[in-house]
Amino acid sequence: MQDVGGGPGGGPAGGRQRKDNVTHWVTSGVRADGIAGTGFWVLGASTMKKLLKIFAVLLVLGVLAVVVAGFFLGPIVKKAVNTVGPKITGTRVELESAKISPLSGGGTLAGLFVGNPQGWTGDKAFYLGEVRASVQPASLISDCVMVNEVFIDGPEFVYERRLLGGSNIDALIKQIETNTGGGTRQPTTEGESGEPMKFAVKSFRLQNAKVSLMGAGQTITVPLPPLTITDLGVAQGGITADQVATAVLKQVLAQIGVVAADVLVKSGGAFLEGGGKGAEGAKDAAKGAFNKLLGK
Repeated sequence: MQDVGGGPGGGPAGGRQRKDNVTHWVTSGVRADGIAGTGFWVLGASTMKKLLKIFAVLLVLGVLAVVVAGFFLGPIVKKAVNTVGPKITGTRVELESAKISPLSGGGTLAGLFVGNPQGWTGDKAFYLGEVRASVQPASLISDCVMVNEVFIDGPEFVYERRLLGGSNIDALIKQIETNTGGGTRQPTTEGESGEPMKFAVKSFRLQNAKVSLMGAGQTITVPLPPLTITDLGVAQGGITADQVATAVLKQVLAQIGVVAADVLVKSGGAFLEGGGKGAEGAKDAAKGAFNKLLGK
């Protein structure tokens, strides 16, 4: 310990400083106890360096935690899709990868494959090369995850029609309805509290989609019009993952059915069973069935 300067009684007076490796006492008063004067303690150089090192380590650990969380959230989302998806569709569902950013709330799903129901020629009902989504980061720890936007660009769908009637899309919709109970089945995905996790999607957009229509030994590929769904689950304060997926799939698959019906009309009913049904009647029946599915 070292005393710099001096005053009566060895106390720090007249700018005297008492310093060691822990603290410095700086005062312009008379007494060292701080009762009089303007005395205060300041950290010593050695202690300050140690605290800075600790702070730096904590900062690095915090950054690493966020980065690691991003790596772990991706596999968690992938596992959730690959687990919940087949329960909803009753078919093979596989997601190749998922990237999630906890800081920005953005994420990308790559390579989402949804298979056909059993008994159909092709193995694929549709394939989404890339799905981009953004959520409000703070909502990830709330009762309802607020999704700002889901954007799907350039998806591929396959519509296969049998000569005896029916399509893979019809079969897929029926399986979805059966497995979800019309969207009222209790989900298996739960939050930490044991309650079902809820989601609200402000905007869902699908564009540049195309559908390959298969039937009567031929395939026709046609574009799908853009689809936008807004405020999904917002008014309800959030809905379950099953309900979100069911609502979106019904809208998309219904649109495919209507487009397919239009193609049937333009092709003179060539895709229909033996061409025995009237084209306009087939179109009206198809639209009526899908409108009923959507509750219109």
